[in-house]
Amino acid sequence: MTGRKWSIAGQLFALQVVVVTLLVAAATAGVALVARADAREAARMEVLAVAETVARSPEVAAALRSPEPSATLQPYAESIRRATHTDFVVVMAPDRTRYSHRDPAQIGRPFIGEIAPALAGRPITVINTGTLGESVRSVVPVRDADGRVIGLVSVGITTEAINRELLAKSPVLVAATAAALALAAAGSWLLSRRLRRQTHGLGPAQMTRMYEYYDAVLHSVGEGLVVVGPDLRIALVNDEGRRLLGLPADEPLVDRPVTEVDLPPALTELIATGHAARDELILTAERALVANLRRTGTGGRAMGTVLTLRDHTELRALTSELDSVRGLTEALRSQAHEAANRLHTVLTLVELGRTEEAVRLATEELALAQQLTDQVVGAITEPALAALLLGKSAQAAERGVELTVDPASRLDVGTLPAGDLLTVVGNLVDNALEAVAAGEPPRRVRVHVAETAGEVLVEVTDSGTGLPPPRVVDAFRRGWSTKASGRGLGLALVAQVLARHGGRHEVAAAADGGTVFRVRLPVPAELSS
Repeated sequence: MTGRKWSIAGQLFALQVVVVTLLVAAATAGVALVARADAREAARMEVLAVAETVARSPEVAAALRSPEPSATLQPYAESIRRATHTDFVVVMAPDRTRYSHRDPAQIGRPFIGEIAPALAGRPITVINTGTLGESVRSVVPVRDADGRVIGLVSVGITTEAINRELLAKSPVLVAATAAALALAAAGSWLLSRRLRRQTHGLGPAQMTRMYEYYDAVLHSVGEGLVVVGPDLRIALVNDEGRRLLGLPADEPLVDRPVTEVDLPPALTELIATGHAARDELILTAERALVANLRRTGTGGRAMGTVLTLRDHTELRALTSELDSVRGLTEALRSQAHEAANRLHTVLTLVELGRTEEAVRLATEELALAQQLTDQVVGAITEPALAALLLGKSAQAAERGVELTVDPASRLDVGTLPAGDLLTVVGNLVDNALEAVAAGEPPRRVRVHVAETAGEVLVEVTDSGTGLPPPRVVDAFRRGWSTKASGRGLGLALVAQVLARHGGRHEVAAAADGGTVFRVRLPVPAELSS
């Protein structure tokens, strides 16, 4: 680890090794202390049992009453010592005079140690230091037939002997300790290795900086970002994603199932399928979003999906306006061509001297165009909508369709946002023109726009083949179209406006076999007349 900071795995491994070593050392010390206590307790019990056995021996009592107790007691005590593997067996007089000892030179000398309880008739077991060093010893009284204390027996085992016995057993303890350390070290190493793979060998400071940088980047990018885990639970939604999806900034989203979050149904379906998507159009109540979805994974293991969102609301509006302008331009070009043909016809009639027929032809053409203009402008005071209908009528004429505006139509300026009106009327008319363009003559489209009972009614009737009732719900879904190459966006945009204003739509069969689309948009109370 020299030359660079320790990784999290390395720090964890070092910490585990230290902790495990301390725990094993503490356990070993505890076992050693317990074993030492057990050994001393076993020695206490052993010396007490041997001392009581010797003290109750008739031979010992008889020898104590003889003139030369040592002659009998010394060989007897030594035979007992060797048989019981104790360190000394001492028989003494009540005045401490020894009659036996491991070292014959100590016979006749006073016994060293505590004997008062034994003189009082009670056996004692203590740790004292004598001629052989510190020992665990028992002192038991020897009684005659009358119960008087006529002597004492002391049996002991030196602590050095006890320690030697413990040391003889230490290899087992050392082996167990080494095995525990090796096992713990191996487990710590495997755990640190796994952690190193998961953290890519990064240290805490590096991971902290990485988190701060990534968090700042993810929440500052201009695109909306939604990260979903393999269990379809949300892992991350950045600030732009919340804004585009209309989600509250303080709403907790992490670890929530996608189905429990208020997302557009099309977006929820896209995430649930998990199929890769590129520039997929998603319509919300307020926006037109372009979504890109990609599955992510590492080492063959799926990690989830990453969804990016871009706001194309303004671009989509500009595209719609551009389409309208393009259609109007084409219609005007066609009308200019047609007007040039009629003008040549009028000039030719004048040159031929047929001026009356020339004036009548020119007057009829002007009256027809003026009649349509007066009809639309007189009924629709909203200039943008009036211009749209005039343009659509020219476009319809170019395609061989008769587009008429219901004389009962009435709509004033400012009733609803002009952009929303253009979206609804323009897309409904375009949809009707598409429906009748491929049909047999007569091809007719009728438009009715009026404000009634606090709502704006837009009704478009076509003479097409009609829309089957089971397909009505599908018609307002993004992507549905009767055309093989269609994108099915027009009616979906209408549905978006309806959702934004709380409006509703109806689809019914027309009397001549076509379809009637009715859209009702409530007028805000402050704008209602």
